[in-house]
Amino acid sequence: MKLHLISDFNLETLQQYLVNDSSWPKLSVTCAPFGQVFPALLQPVADPSDFALVWTSPDKMVPAFAAALDQTAVDEDRMLSELRHFAGCLLQAKERFRAIFVVSWTLPPHQRGNGILSLKRQGVRKLLLKMNLTLAEELDSSGSIYLLDGQRWVETVGKSSYSAKMWYLAKTRFHPEVFRHATGEVKAAISAVLGAYRKLVIVDLDNMLWGGVVGDLGWENLRLGGHDYHGEAFVDFQKALKSLQNRGILLAIASRNEEAVALEALTKHPEMVLRPSDFSAWRINWNDKAANIAELVAELNLGLPSAVFLDDNPVERARVREALPEVYVPEWPEDKTLCAGTLLQLSCFDSAYSTGEDASRHEMYATAKKREQPGRILITAEDWLRSLETEVTVEELNDVNRVRALQLLNKTNQMNLSTRRLTDQELQVWQQQNCRKLWVFRVKDKFGDSGLAGILSLEIESDFARIVDFVLSCRVMGRNLEQAMVAFATQYCSGLGSREVRADYLPTAKNNPCFKFWMSSGFSYDETKKRFTWPLSQLYGFPPGIEIQFAHSLEGST
Repeated sequence: MKLHLISDFNLETLQQYLVNDSSWPKLSVTCAPFGQVFPALLQPVADPSDFALVWTSPDKMVPAFAAALDQTAVDEDRMLSELRHFAGCLLQAKERFRAIFVVSWTLPPHQRGNGILSLKRQGVRKLLLKMNLTLAEELDSSGSIYLLDGQRWVETVGKSSYSAKMWYLAKTRFHPEVFRHATGEVKAAISAVLGAYRKLVIVDLDNMLWGGVVGDLGWENLRLGGHDYHGEAFVDFQKALKSLQNRGILLAIASRNEEAVALEALTKHPEMVLRPSDFSAWRINWNDKAANIAELVAELNLGLPSAVFLDDNPVERARVREALPEVYVPEWPEDKTLCAGTLLQLSCFDSAYSTGEDASRHEMYATAKKREQPGRILITAEDWLRSLETEVTVEELNDVNRVRALQLLNKTNQMNLSTRRLTDQELQVWQQQNCRKLWVFRVKDKFGDSGLAGILSLEIESDFARIVDFVLSCRVMGRNLEQAMVAFATQYCSGLGSREVRADYLPTAKNNPCFKFWMSSGFSYDETKKRFTWPLSQLYGFPPGIEIQFAHSLEGST
């Protein structure tokens, strides 16, 4: 992946950090000549899948702000006009890059501005805050431009963050330590855009959620809350986990304990923030933790790269790192007062999208667990599926569902025919041709609403139709929705007069579940072409127990 650095000062130090950093994603990095911000933004690039980082100085991009630094009167209307010109160039440039990351404006720690008046009227700090806020608002409508918080990098390094010597020697504004922090943040931002963020936290219990060993002390004697600095720290750590859950990150437990004893503590302790209902799954036993984690991830239909494991025991951390290298196992502080801050500093949960369905992901998994219980006692799987009373609503892609559709398209790996990744603009360009159609599928049943969970796109040729995207969320796999989507595709194409439906399977390391479904679908399979076909002279029926509804009239639907 290629990253273009665009700045009004020298970013060669950042370039070296990014190139030499061994973490994923590996980057090829180029530096535009510093001081050439606008030409670098507006000139064509070789590949629109490239990324760009724009890091500028406020007084260079907004000359009117330089007056504030010189302690002269500022024309605020002119200042905002110059700012909006800069924002306009960024918005124009978004068509040339997959994503643009813009670093927010900062000032050196030695720049006191107006001192006590810095946050009054035309004070320097107040004007800078206003500029950053206005820039954020101007860029907010773009789905491919992201404002990164440069102030946090500067504050982390402290008073040495700006280097006067490096500025005079090499026109580099910041200390190398700032660029080191920026490297991790930029890589995290690219990973978020690529959909490679972690979705599951698996946590130990004793001396992680509470102080002490519950099997030895009993739940009444745990250190949790109260007038105890350790107890307060554990409560804050649980609150930090809860905040991740509110973002859509799932929580699970892997603990060496007696299950009944541990669950009693989670249920009864009055200071407990997290209750059993907050965890999507758990393995509380004396088995190997690596094996337990593998089972948890499989139970939740997630991949190991989706998981983060938190444990205070370095031996357990080492065991999981060795056995399950795809699981992220961060180092953990011995000082319990640092745990909440350590968790909240992790960048592996960063996502480029935020939807209402993300926030309700835990509830979706909770209702999924309810589905499993009656499924175990019914005589046949078919009876269980029919009892779910599943309703599927089909919608054409539109402005309301596009963000969630893109999120599903770009992060789903298992039930994904082609694993095609697209930006918002690329999807809109692809869809403009009349021979192409894309629908989304919303799913709900008697246990709850799973939201937008499927994507189907078609490309219509003269006498056949090709399924391009066939994507289904892992949380609804195995409930006959796959067959319903295929039935919809075949009947739609039949209504257009096509003779055949084709689906070309592009294998990846993770989409074997999709291949297994298509092998069982009834379609003929050509091993050489990796192509599944269905003659439309035959009817491909909808599975029983699923009701199909249409959000509005769809041409050619039956």
